[in-house]
Amino acid sequence: MSKGQFDKAVEIVQSLPTDGPVQPSTDDKLFFYKYYKQATIGDNTTSKPGLLDFTGKAKWEAWNTVKGTEQSVCYKQYVDKLIELLKKAGDADSLKRVEELEALAGKE
Repeated sequence: MSKGQFDKAVEIVQSLPTDGPVQPSTDDKLFFYKYYKQATIGDNTTSKPGLLDFTGKAKWEAWNTVKGTEQSVCYKQYVDKLIELLKKAGDADSLKRVEELEALAGKE
């Protein structure tokens, strides 16, 4: 899994229209979040958010579950999940993005 492929996947996830065919669930969003943070920052060393910060706590806990995961594994998990969601959507634009991601595989 290349960094270029991961970077392209991040770009795609961040540009998904809210009313588009790909609608990541809350669990999907946390999945992307935890692997993005682990790949780009590494292990979570931040303080756990307070009890009333539900979103912050969910993000913190998700990121903490991948502590110690190698960067290359994070890249693969992130890209594979996006490809799964794009294929599930099945529209022409999503399938074009799958092709773009797969074309970047192994480069670098």
